[in-house]
Amino acid sequence: MDSKFAFYVVKRLLLAIVTIFLVITITFFVMNAIPGGPFLSEKAPTPEVIAALEAKYGLDKPLMERYWTYLKDILHFDFGPSLKQRGKYVIDIILTGFKTSAKVGGIAAAIAIALGITMGSIAAIRRNKPLDKTIMVASTAFVATPGFIIASFFLIIFCVKLPLFPARGDTFFGLILPIVCLSLYPMSYITRLTRSSMLDVLGQDYIRTARAKGVSRNKVIFKHALKNALIPVLTYIGPMIAYILTGSLVVEKIFSVPGLGRAFVNSITNRDYTLIMGTTIFLASAIVIMTLVTDILYKLVDPRIDFS
Repeated sequence: MDSKFAFYVVKRLLLAIVTIFLVITITFFVMNAIPGGPFLSEKAPTPEVIAALEAKYGLDKPLMERYWTYLKDILHFDFGPSLKQRGKYVIDIILTGFKTSAKVGGIAAAIAIALGITMGSIAAIRRNKPLDKTIMVASTAFVATPGFIIASFFLIIFCVKLPLFPARGDTFFGLILPIVCLSLYPMSYITRLTRSSMLDVLGQDYIRTARAKGVSRNKVIFKHALKNALIPVLTYIGPMIAYILTGSLVVEKIFSVPGLGRAFVNSITNRDYTLIMGTTIFLASAIVIMTLVTDILYKLVDPRIDFS
């Protein structure tokens, strides 16, 4: 590792830490600025009960004191207790949901990356041919269609009209449709991104030189063109993996997948402030970390990149 690359890694690491700190700070103060409170319901409790609950969870202390306490607790990965799920801590709820989301999202991400890069490369190689046009039409359609539309369509067709899969994502076969729905958008986006990047690389002078020297077609495509074309794709894949691993709010809710996305939606509905803050910080941190990893991977993919 040269000194410039090491300096770049340290600089990006410090920037990631600052970004996560800002996310924590903004999330904390925004949640505490929301009118009302977590203990209000249709049948409002008495002021005495509310005061007792606020004292129990430390909400009666000054705002800045609670902020510093929250920062210190987060350093120990303690997001506090859930305000609605009595006896449970936020970190336990997050980790339980993340196990399911990571399993579903990991499979969906692998499918999206593998098929997206493959179809994008094929479309670039077969440019303006029927296969290229078919791939582009399909990928454009899935990119343009909102996720809840696709998920609802699959639910109606494959769970109601043709009951091939269970409607709940708490079984093995029930996870097939959520995995497909989660993979469609990133797969289509990667396909389009790979195609455009491949076409740009295939038009470079060094590719034409390699072909003129008699280098085999497969070697030109896979060793020279595809490797360089993947650099812009990496920019998208990093945050995409973080998002897809931590669960999709819409897909998990529609298919009742017991993952982190559904837990986050339920926390908003139930006004579970500590769970909302903890999940938001967890999701944002995952995206920041994956972006950092992606930036570092640039050097491994293309050693010619200068970080000075």
